[in-house]
Amino acid sequence: MNLSAAGLGDAKRSRFEERKEKILDAATKLFATHGYADTDTQLLADELGVGKGTLYRYFPSKQELFLAAADRGMRRLIEYIDTRIAAIEDPPERIAQVVRSYLTFFSEHSELCELLIHERALFKDRKKPTYIVHREANRERLRVLYQTYIDEGQIRDLPVDQLLDVFGDLLYGTMFANYFCDRQISIDEQARGILDILFHGILTETGRQRRLHE
Repeated sequence: MNLSAAGLGDAKRSRFEERKEKILDAATKLFATHGYADTDTQLLADELGVGKGTLYRYFPSKQELFLAAADRGMRRLIEYIDTRIAAIEDPPERIAQVVRSYLTFFSEHSELCELLIHERALFKDRKKPTYIVHREANRERLRVLYQTYIDEGQIRDLPVDQLLDVFGDLLYGTMFANYFCDRQISIDEQARGILDILFHGILTETGRQRRLHE
């Protein structure tokens, strides 16, 4: 029977969550190292020093364990970014910090890249992968935030959904390119390059004027 923290006393709930986190920590490393198919839950149980039955009380199947690990990784990404932008009020600097924080998190947690890759390859029957589920769950608050920036004249008057899609796809693609190519460039340097193009574009004033007359 799957365990739940609901209804447990404070001490038991704390132990429940602590063990659950340890299971997810170990599972994330194993899935990232060996892949989903080659990760044996017995190996995970041995590493944790528990029986397989204990694992199944927390996560009834290997698939549920894998998806829980991916979900936790995405929740941690969002919490990481939110923490680092919380005290920033200036819109351009806030956007800049989102870029730096996003790239930093995936650089320091490359195992999440592996989980997202394996999930997409193995669970194509899912309507939406974990990354997209979290991206869409946060979309409305970002829509409101960026509309505020537009209303304040901080950024161009663009369709907000278009802005969010382009910005989100830029970060998503950069994250995977960094992982696959093992780029030897600092996060700060890469972020500066992205932000320079994002904020200023690539056309000169002459180039922009020509575009206006085409």
